[in-house]
Amino acid sequence: MAGWELHGMEFGNCNCSYGCPCQFNALPSKGYCQAIGFFRIDKGHFSGASLDGLNMAIAVKWPGAVHEGRGTMQPIIDERGNEAQRQGMLSILTGKETDPFSTFWAVYAAMCETILPPVHTRITIDLDMQARRATCTADNIAKGRGEPILNPVNGTEHRVGIVLPNGFEYGQNEVGRGWSTTTGGVALTLEDSYAHWCELHFNEHGRIH
Repeated sequence: MAGWELHGMEFGNCNCSYGCPCQFNALPSKGYCQAIGFFRIDKGHFSGASLDGLNMAIAVKWPGAVHEGRGTMQPIIDERGNEAQRQGMLSILTGKETDPFSTFWAVYAAMCETILPPVHTRITIDLDMQARRATCTADNIAKGRGEPILNPVNGTEHRVGIVLPNGFEYGQNEVGRGWSTTTGGVALTLEDSYAHWCELHFNEHGRIH
């Protein structure tokens, strides 16, 4: 198995209500799952190829809960990467060269019966985890925006997070709300639904605690 490591940040947006029952081992709010994730690699490598400064994303959907399978995934890869870097990012996103079910990417891939060919495009990720704000774009295929949840009475920003000490995606996140769209093989429209910001620390064996 190829060695790899990745440290960075994520902005994710799904179709669930703000709390996202899936984070608590409950069924999704609407009975099905749709999600878009943008991943900024601050520092990383895959089998000797540096991944520093590159970006990647996924659009994914399931007709039911994630664990019920039958999903479809669209990997989106930074066009700036050379062939080795592109292959490394694709391998990470699709659970290759990874211990089974040890990362959230590997779980998602295992629960998808269709993984579409990767799209290589320009990806921009502007996010602030503490402020719960994000503006992300994958040219011609995906875009996402995140904001804080607002108090419905006085309009002030509401801050809340989720702690998952043994989580396969994060140990602690910041929760907000998001709006995202994708086109192509996994066409989605998410409006004012659950969003989160988290740090990414992974290698081929799973999340680095």
